[in-house]
Amino acid sequence: MSTALVAVIGGGPTGLMAAEAAAQNGCRVDVFDSMPSLGRKFLMAGKGGLNLTHAEPIEPFLSRYGARRPALEAIVRALEPNALRVWAHQLGIETFVGSSGRIFPTDFKAAPLLRAWLHRLRAMGVRMHARHRWRGWSDSGALRFATPHGEHHRQPHATVLALGGGSWPRLGSDAAWVPILQQHAIALAALLPANCGFDVGWSEHFRHKFAGLPVKSVIASCIDENGLRLRQQGEFVVTATGVEGGLIYALSAPLRDALAAGRSATLLLDLAPGRDHARLARALARPRGAESFSNFLRKATGLEGVKAALLRECLGADAGNNVARLVDTIKSYPLNLVAPRPLEEAISTAGGVTFEALDERLMLQKLPGVFCAGEMLD
Repeated sequence: MSTALVAVIGGGPTGLMAAEAAAQNGCRVDVFDSMPSLGRKFLMAGKGGLNLTHAEPIEPFLSRYGARRPALEAIVRALEPNALRVWAHQLGIETFVGSSGRIFPTDFKAAPLLRAWLHRLRAMGVRMHARHRWRGWSDSGALRFATPHGEHHRQPHATVLALGGGSWPRLGSDAAWVPILQQHAIALAALLPANCGFDVGWSEHFRHKFAGLPVKSVIASCIDENGLRLRQQGEFVVTATGVEGGLIYALSAPLRDALAAGRSATLLLDLAPGRDHARLARALARPRGAESFSNFLRKATGLEGVKAALLRECLGADAGNNVARLVDTIKSYPLNLVAPRPLEEAISTAGGVTFEALDERLMLQKLPGVFCAGEMLD
């Protein structure tokens, strides 16, 4: 009996991991990608330091998956965070745990990991096919690929779809698979931005002077649809249109959902996490004299630059005239969000193939032998 042939469509991390697993289990594997080279979005992620996973016990780690935990727990436990670090180490990539508990390669780069990974896959016999855009299936059930040399057909024993979501289309995640699966009556949830930035109604002065600057050492909180308060510490970046960055991404889902439901979405920021109300009130209650508000605020609270500007943005020119209001705003700054940034700008996307369309092995129930994985899952 000949060895099973597996076609993996999508050359990002999910596709490469699927190819590695299939090859380890004795399959012949072909990886197809529409771009000129593999892992392009993965390399872009490396520009932000390449957060591989989180260093925390498995239970709180699994809680990050929310309502999808029951569907994903067995999969996550098969390659839990420490196992992922061991996997990277086997590729020659050392990792470390940052102050936030996130795990990064020691050099903060994606390219060395991707090179080592592709080298190992080729040594395992995995064949890579760039510039192969998937066009669906032929009447005979063969996979159709548009290539620079015309349309090619392949007839594997099994197919893994790892085509990503709809963010960063110029890097390959263009959601071109959506109409193909819709033609086969596969249940799909609408693609939505996830890990995304938001628009804020900045004043022209604030936008012009502070766009691009980070706001560091803050605690952000919001209320989810169940009335639970979510809280996260970190930093974010002011943009010309609003805010983005790790702290914003961590809380983006409930904020996005609130806006989609027509509700307000307010992120409450503690601009001075190390100082409580009483300490701030005492420091700000002393006479200011002839000092400017900016100097007085800096000496009394340590807040300056973009944080001081945020206070003026919220309270206006008389920000220093009401100590109680100023302290309340420092400890609970109301950042009112207007809209999520467009899907194509998001770090990743929600929505996609519903779990109800899959069996427990992530195989499409309506298309036996076709599996889905990664960001294209809802």
